[in-house]
Amino acid sequence: MTGAPEIAELEAQEERLRLPHFTYDDAWTLGTLLVELARARRAPVAIDIRRGGQQLFHAALPGSTPDNDAWIDRKRRVVERYGCSSLLVGSRFRAKGTTFEESSRLDPDRYAAHGGAFPIAVEGAGVIGTVVVSGLPQLEDHALVVEALERFKG
Repeated sequence: MTGAPEIAELEAQEERLRLPHFTYDDAWTLGTLLVELARARRAPVAIDIRRGGQQLFHAALPGSTPDNDAWIDRKRRVVERYGCSSLLVGSRFRAKGTTFEESSRLDPDRYAAHGGAFPIAVEGAGVIGTVVVSGLPQLEDHALVVEALERFKG
């Protein structure tokens, strides 16, 4: 995969984007920000934000399909299991000379270590949720989430 961020950069993103808190209102604010960014780019994406087991925000923009929701679920499960972004998980497997699909021993119909799912981490609490985008190439999905979190955090 060309142009992928280095593992150290992905780890630094997660550290930098740790939040002081994350409320229902925060989920709405972050979700609507993602929708605005995606609409401005005419990006055919679906967006999902969860805290614990509860879906707090979901949007499907023109051009997205039910497959995007399936990808959201698969990428989200990777974040929930590993506690870091789906792109970082996939990158760590590739750095070891293998792939997530070959070596994770997880069902690829339920887990996908492709970019676009990012942990919502709160200072002092750790990972409490996920924000996921699906519909673009994986590096673009990831970059859209990171951009929105950077703007949201201010």
